Amino acid sequence: MAGLTAKPGAPSTSLQRLYHVEKRIVHTVDLAGGVMEELAKQGGPRSDVVGAQCHEFMQAVKEIQMTLRDEIKSMCEYRPYENNDYAARTATEISVRKLDSVLGQLTNMQEIADEYHGIRSRSG
Repeated sequence: MAGLTAKPGAPSTSLQRLYHVEKRIVHTVDLAGGVMEELAKQGGPRSDVVGAQCHEFMQAVKEIQMTLRDEIKSMCEYRPYENNDYAARTATEISVRKLDSVLGQLTNMQEIADEYHGIRSRSG
């Protein structure tokens, strides 16, 4: 989970953590794209490359989910009278919606990859 935490000594706010999660999601989508490219290769996919990228993809998804759960829990502990953070909450809500959208797209990509593997294993 080292990719999702801030650098030691640096202040870490919820928005910073969500920003890092958003960057990690982009990387995860790139991984999924790499797997799709490997699966579409003319000579067939290299199973070691697909396996390594799929493993990294699944680990990244787990890390993202854990971080998002932690952020949601911390949002539930919010104390409204401490500071006015309307702008920060709005930005967070937008980020959460973006993340929900990307997670939905990742799920769809996983379903497509699973379906592809099912077709390849039946024809091969």
